[in-house]
Amino acid sequence: MRRRFLVLGAGMVAAVVTAAIVTSGALSATAGGGAPAQPREVVMAHADDRLPSITAADWVTYADHVVVVNAVSEQRLPPAQIEIERGEGLIGRRVDLQVKEVLWSRDGAPHPAPQSWAYNASGFTFNDGDTSALSPVALEGRPRIEAGHQYILAIVWEDARCSEGDEPEPGRWLGLGEGSELPYDGDVIGQGEHEGRLQTVEGARTLAGAAGPDVGIEEELVGQNAAALAATLKTATPGQRQQPKAPAENSCP
Repeated sequence: MRRRFLVLGAGMVAAVVTAAIVTSGALSATAGGGAPAQPREVVMAHADDRLPSITAADWVTYADHVVVVNAVSEQRLPPAQIEIERGEGLIGRRVDLQVKEVLWSRDGAPHPAPQSWAYNASGFTFNDGDTSALSPVALEGRPRIEAGHQYILAIVWEDARCSEGDEPEPGRWLGLGEGSELPYDGDVIGQGEHEGRLQTVEGARTLAGAAGPDVGIEEELVGQNAAALAATLKTATPGQRQQPKAPAENSCP
């Protein structure tokens, strides 16, 4: 069964997603390595990246800061009334992130690195009018960002945006795209929650080996720690900045 949903998430352009590939056997666990929950189905979705995000050069070109964060709690957001009436749609999530360490900052960044912020994460789908039977949504190639896990994020500040007839959207911290969010449980790059599954460092190395020519900072540093990533960023050369992909909105006066 294929349905269409509008998915909004940090570090990506809003996109209508055909929901899509349903994968069984995904696991969730705490960052401390607790027992995983029961297997669940995860709906895999796709969206465009806002900015280049794969290489160290991408990160130092477009990110304001690179931080280690703990996802400490999350809140489900109610679906829109039109989705309830239709009987299918999305339930969003807002995840509270606490910054554990700032690994790198760009000279001239408009704001200092945050100590914490609320991250708009991919949530859940519901069908047949039943909002109690939910399937988690994950964006292909990136973590869902789930409470109890640790991550490394390359983030950039987006100013408040306005569109005629709507309430202004406040300024917020966003990721760059698929390659700017790394699992980091146990202080090991590649280990932790990824696509709603519990990924081991061995599994991350397998994925890195299958990346072919599309090797980025994540594949290069699988199994290493934040200090190795910070050293890589320190020696990376920034490129020419491009304008991010964005919806048809204007900066607020």
